[in-house]
Amino acid sequence: MPLRLDIKIKLTSRSDRVKSVDLHPTEPWMLVSLYVGNVHIWNHENQTLLKTLEVCDLPVRASRFVPRKNWIVTGSDDMNIRVYNYNTLERVHSFDAHTDYIRSLAVHPSQPLLLSSSDDMLIKLWNWDKKWECVQVFEGHSHYVMQIVINPKDNNQFASASLDRTIKVWSLGSSSPNFTLEGHEKGVNCLDYYSGGDKPYLISGADDCLAKIWDYQTKTCVQTLEGHSQNIGCVAFHPELPLIITGSEDGTVKLWHVNTYRFQKTLNYSMERVWCCAVMKGSNNVAFGYDEGSIMVKFGREEPAMSMDANGKFIWAKHSEIQQANLKALSSSDIKDGERLQLSVKDLGSCEIYPQTLKHNSNGRFVVVCGDGEYIIYTAMALRNKNYGPALEFIWGNDSSEYAVRENNTSVKLYKNFKEQRSFKPDFGAEGIFAGHLLGVKTSQGLAFYSWENLDLVRRIDINAKNVFWSDNGDLCCITTENSFFILRYDQTKVDESKENPELITEDGITDVFSEDINEFEESVRTGLWVGDCFIYTNSVNRLNYYVGGEIVTVAHLDRTLYILGYIPNDNRLYLGDKELTIVSYSLLLSVLEYQTAVMRQDFETADKVLPSIPKEQRTRVAHFLEKQGFKEQAMAVTADPEHKFELALNLGNMGIALQLAEEAQAEQKWKQLADLATRKCNFKLAQECLNKARDFGGLLLLATSAGNGNMVKQLAKNAAAEGKINVAFLSNFVTGNKAECLQLLIEAGRLPEAAFFARTYVPSQASSVVALWKAQLGESNKKAAESLADPVKYDNLFPGLAASFGAEKFLEKTAKTLPASQYPFQPRPEERNVTEEMAGFQDVEEDVKFEQDLELDIENLELDDDIDASDVNLDAELEDFSAD
Repeated sequence: MPLRLDIKIKLTSRSDRVKSVDLHPTEPWMLVSLYVGNVHIWNHENQTLLKTLEVCDLPVRASRFVPRKNWIVTGSDDMNIRVYNYNTLERVHSFDAHTDYIRSLAVHPSQPLLLSSSDDMLIKLWNWDKKWECVQVFEGHSHYVMQIVINPKDNNQFASASLDRTIKVWSLGSSSPNFTLEGHEKGVNCLDYYSGGDKPYLISGADDCLAKIWDYQTKTCVQTLEGHSQNIGCVAFHPELPLIITGSEDGTVKLWHVNTYRFQKTLNYSMERVWCCAVMKGSNNVAFGYDEGSIMVKFGREEPAMSMDANGKFIWAKHSEIQQANLKALSSSDIKDGERLQLSVKDLGSCEIYPQTLKHNSNGRFVVVCGDGEYIIYTAMALRNKNYGPALEFIWGNDSSEYAVRENNTSVKLYKNFKEQRSFKPDFGAEGIFAGHLLGVKTSQGLAFYSWENLDLVRRIDINAKNVFWSDNGDLCCITTENSFFILRYDQTKVDESKENPELITEDGITDVFSEDINEFEESVRTGLWVGDCFIYTNSVNRLNYYVGGEIVTVAHLDRTLYILGYIPNDNRLYLGDKELTIVSYSLLLSVLEYQTAVMRQDFETADKVLPSIPKEQRTRVAHFLEKQGFKEQAMAVTADPEHKFELALNLGNMGIALQLAEEAQAEQKWKQLADLATRKCNFKLAQECLNKARDFGGLLLLATSAGNGNMVKQLAKNAAAEGKINVAFLSNFVTGNKAECLQLLIEAGRLPEAAFFARTYVPSQASSVVALWKAQLGESNKKAAESLADPVKYDNLFPGLAASFGAEKFLEKTAKTLPASQYPFQPRPEERNVTEEMAGFQDVEEDVKFEQDLELDIENLELDDDIDASDVNLDAELEDFSAD
């Protein structure tokens, strides 16, 4: 059966004819050289053109990255080699290299050497540390040398392909070839070395439409690949997958299995002739160059073939080699969050198929390898073959002896103890199968769940499922799609009821078997597993999260794509692997997960037993979880964070605990928050105490005026003034009628203009003195403006009604009285009062005013004789007698 390949286009670029492509080993860059003489650098992750180089007016047939020097090296039809810095695009060097078109370049992986081949039938070796000196010339071909490739297993050896129909293998240091491989009937255009450790092979492609596999040790052709209808322009062994790639002028790319040489797939992107391709070790990306542009695709699964059993034994596939490692060899001090584990790796042997998935069964005794359309079950310890068969997919059942295979897109078979038990053809086909409490089958119409026991349909759901994860007890199920995931609760009792009442079963299964309370999250899940009622997963933005009770908690931000392998409760650690087959671990306390699981099941007795085992530093996280579930009383009892506890006490209206925490913290904000709570609870005594400790004079003023407590307002005026809170002090004095103190506060604050206007309105007797102060202050900065200020006493003509305002001031002062709040509705508003009319009937005031006016007039008209002896006159006594009369 064909190899299962996921093929995804990462970049498509339309351009002139592409003659060469290359991939950068560390940056997401693709280098493209064009027939029109330009070179482009593309970012294949975000599909953007990063840089463009105009090399020359003739075709650039070869270009290569030199990452350790930050260079691009180009060879073109003007017979020059040019070197550019790919960061600055500055040309570093240029020289005449050959006497004809330059066809190919090869960069030595470790030495400062560059190989070039040309239509002049020569291969030249250049040393850039020696100012690009040509240190060797290789002669032997009798036609154009189309391509050169350095042997990845022996960097001192390279091979060349020529239109003289031969492949020659050379060694650096010798100008003549080691040997020649002949077998093509027409010119050889391309070649590549196999980088795997088990075969000394190279592949060649020629104008005879054939690709040949050669053993360069025995110097024989071991296989010929037929299928193209035009010249083959590029060939490659994929460095990570068991694939041979051939590209032809017939416009197609064909994929072949590296072990069986069986044809796998044809790719046709309708961009005319294929001229070149590029692969890179450690990557599944492949770049192709066509007549009409370039394209990059990714082959194969990103997820590595790795598995871990419940005891911490890892097993993985490195190409076709199976390896094993064990956590028991590590001490707990060797394991740190996010750091690579230094495991001792043991080789178990080679697998007969190329593993695409690898998985332990539930008890860890067996491991299955699935790939190439087949499965093989091995013993996990010694890798002994236990069973095998055809399968596009394989899943283990909850019972360690049970499993299911999908042989094709229409049928699924169930096995127990390695013997076939049942086979069935699901309605609407079988595009995928999922393990778990129920057997999941992806169909053309959605997702169908079947019973493992009798294959009865349990429920059909209209969803395009990507994966399905079940909790250990089978109560919870997570269904993931491309961009979101759903958490469903499964009810086994509904299945039991349907056995007695068949009418409960519809054509889509048992309606209520999954609860209607479905949690949906817009997040793409990569891998996941359940621990109790907690679903742990990695997502598409490389975060390690877990879901519990509607809440998502982030455990760690990952620096690369990692895949969950398993959780070991005794270690309180989660283990993950990456595509490089390295293992990392993160701490995740089982006690926390057990507590959250018990809370979700409302089993508070178990939760209380688990709580003492939770470390203090983790209890605040647990308290936040309890709060989100609505258990605030329990959250307040559990939390170790005083801030969180205070917030919970406020939410619960527990003033006792809140007061205790506020006294411990002595923080102004806490006193204010507690004062608000006390006010809402009508505990005004506590509210006043809190506002005092918070020095919240505004709040105290509101409280005092709301309560109608005049004495408190008067005392607040004094305290606020002492603390420099002028606004509150002014307002407190104003409310209590202490206008003189209000005026004094304005004067002390330097607000003399406001003081002058305040005096003119409320204390006219003081207006003259305040204006004098204002004039003195203003005169320091603007003398002319100061002189323009008029004193009300000196310029009474400018202040009509001033004398009457003096009387009004005295009238209001003498008639002022405090009324209860109940009288407020019956009192006229200030703007409705006419004080002049009110004081007209107030005799005492009028006599005082008349007396003062007459006295002022008499003093002004008084003429004194200089000879009068007034030494025995007592004016104070006379005035008293006058007043008495």
